[in-house]
Amino acid sequence: MRRIALLLGLTLLAAQPAGAQMDSREGIALQNQILQLRQEMEQLRRGGGGSLPPPAPSRGGSGGGSELMGSLLDRVNTLQDEVSRLRGRVDVLENQNRRLREEFEKYQGDMEFRLGQGGGGGAPASAPARAPAPVAPPLAPPATSTGAAPPRTPDRALAEGNAALGRRDYATAETAAREVLASRSGANAVAGQMLLADALAGRRDFGNAAIAYNDAFSRARTGPRAPEALIGLANSFQGLGNKREACDTLNDLRSQFPNLRPPLAAQAAAARQRSQCR
Repeated sequence: MRRIALLLGLTLLAAQPAGAQMDSREGIALQNQILQLRQEMEQLRRGGGGSLPPPAPSRGGSGGGSELMGSLLDRVNTLQDEVSRLRGRVDVLENQNRRLREEFEKYQGDMEFRLGQGGGGGAPASAPARAPAPVAPPLAPPATSTGAAPPRTPDRALAEGNAALGRRDYATAETAAREVLASRSGANAVAGQMLLADALAGRRDFGNAAIAYNDAFSRARTGPRAPEALIGLANSFQGLGNKREACDTLNDLRSQFPNLRPPLAAQAAAARQRSQCR
C-alpha cells in the first residue's frame, strides 16, 4: 500500500505540469491571433484593406469598414479575455502542482522515517548493531584480575543501570542496558530495552530512542510496561519535531489502554499538551 501511495503521488505530480504546458500553448496561439488581428486593424487604419478577407455584406459602402473594424475589435477583446482566462488556469495549476509537490515530499519523509523506526531502514537500524562494542571494556578487567570476580548477573546489571539512570549517568545506564540485552535473559528483555530507550532519550538521541521504545513495545504489546513504551515513543517523536506521529502514538495509547494508572495518565496528558494534540 505504501508503494502504491508513492506511485500515485508521483503520477499526480507528473500530470499537473502537462496540463499547465497545454494551457500555455493555447495562450501562445491566442496571443498570435491577437497580434494578427491588430496588424489587420493597423492596415485598415492606414487605408489598405486589399489583403484582408472580404467583409460581410452591409447596407452602405462607407459603413463596411466601420463594421469590419468593430468586428475585429470584438474578436480582439474576446481573444484577450480568453488569454486572461487561460493565464488564470495556468496560475491555478502551478499552485496546485507546488502544493502537491510539497505534500508529497512531506509524505515521503514521513514514510521513510516510519520505515526506519520500524526496522526497515538501513541507516537508523545500524546504530544499535554497532553499539554493543562498548560492552567489551567493562568485561576486560575481571578477565585480567586474579581475584576471579564473577561477571554481574543481568538482574544486577539492570539494577545498577537503573541507579545510573536516576543519577542521569546515561552512558553507564546505556552500557548496563546493552549488557542485559546481550545476556539474552528473557525475563529482563523488556526491562533492559526500556532502560536502553530511557538512556538514549536522556542523551537526547531521539532517533535511536524511538527505535528502542518501539522495540520494547513490540516485545510485549499487552505487558505492564507497554503504555510506558508508547509514551516514550511519543516523546521521542516530539523531540524529533514530528508532532503528528507523536499524536498518532498517543491516540493509539488512549485506544489500547483507556484506564492508565494516574502517574502514566499524567505523563500522557503532558505529552499531548507538548505535541498540541487535539
